[in-house]
Amino acid sequence: MEKKKPDREEAMALLKKHNKNDALIKHALAVEAVMGHFAEKFGEEDPEKWRVIGLIHDLDYEKYPEEHCMKTKEILVEEGWPEDYIRAVQSHGWKICTNVEPVENMEKVLYTIDELTGLIVATVLMRPNKSIIDLTAKSVKKKFKQKNFAAGVNREVVEEGVSLLGMELNEVIEDTIKGMQPAAEELGLKGDL
Repeated sequence: MEKKKPDREEAMALLKKHNKNDALIKHALAVEAVMGHFAEKFGEEDPEKWRVIGLIHDLDYEKYPEEHCMKTKEILVEEGWPEDYIRAVQSHGWKICTNVEPVENMEKVLYTIDELTGLIVATVLMRPNKSIIDLTAKSVKKKFKQKNFAAGVNREVVEEGVSLLGMELNEVIEDTIKGMQPAAEELGLKGDL
């Protein structure tokens, strides 16, 4: 039986039940913050839904990296989560570990910014002040072009996602930074400012 709408408290409890790695939890918090930002930017009626999906998108990654997105589906079905939440989470692994294409705006945003948040964190940590507060899209774009910088970040996914959204890369980078800034302290990215 499907649950009513899951809230942040439930999502956080589930995230921490399946993930102990601090970096993975911080990544989930970064994606949550950015999803909320984009929901508000697009005038979505339910930013909390977007945030909750951001928070649980990598639920299975720590324990089951080889079955990424598949185990999350199993866990969420078992927990009685709504199908659209499960579909959204699966869509962020499109062409990587699932064939669930991002169709809804929420899915397209998750697909696009998942990798991008990692690049932004890496960029911040290379800065002398270690702060996201005064980070510019220009700095991130420069690092985006350096394929050997944060080499694990799949730039093709980001570019494809930007195209799916019908936006410019610069705008998506800017919005992703803006989404992460209010969570700077929680993400450990406030730095020396």
